[in-house]
Amino acid sequence: MNVSRLGGPTLSLFRIVIGLLFALHGLTSVFGLFGGNPMTGQAEPVGTWPGWWAALIQLVCGALVLAGLFTRPVALLASGSMAYAYFVVHQPDGLLPLHNGGELSALFCWSFLLVAALGPGSWALDTLLARRRDIRPVPVSSMAESSSIVV
Repeated sequence: MNVSRLGGPTLSLFRIVIGLLFALHGLTSVFGLFGGNPMTGQAEPVGTWPGWWAALIQLVCGALVLAGLFTRPVALLASGSMAYAYFVVHQPDGLLPLHNGGELSALFCWSFLLVAALGPGSWALDTLLARRRDIRPVPVSSMAESSSIVV
């Protein structure tokens, strides 16, 4: 089997799983679903900085990455938000993620950076929309103008 044929679907599956996990993490903090915020057990109060805004980024970016829509910029935003979470929230408690509780932030940060760099994969709305732009039919009037018939 050709390994390169597996690249697009594998990247898509990676993106889908990371997006789903990130969106679920956002749902817990925005709406208090699935036991609420892991730290407090409740939803973040609306508009509080940085918790509620981080949760909103997790929910929206996670859903968009899951769908593969605006994947690269959204994944870059998600990566940056997790870098912020790591350095502002976790890193002051210790340098290593194992000691400061920042493993999840670090993993999400690097996972989203990978998706931003490599793109959404073959199973994504971005890919489908790009294909549709490439297949757009040429209007008949412009075909007649572009053809040069010499008599």
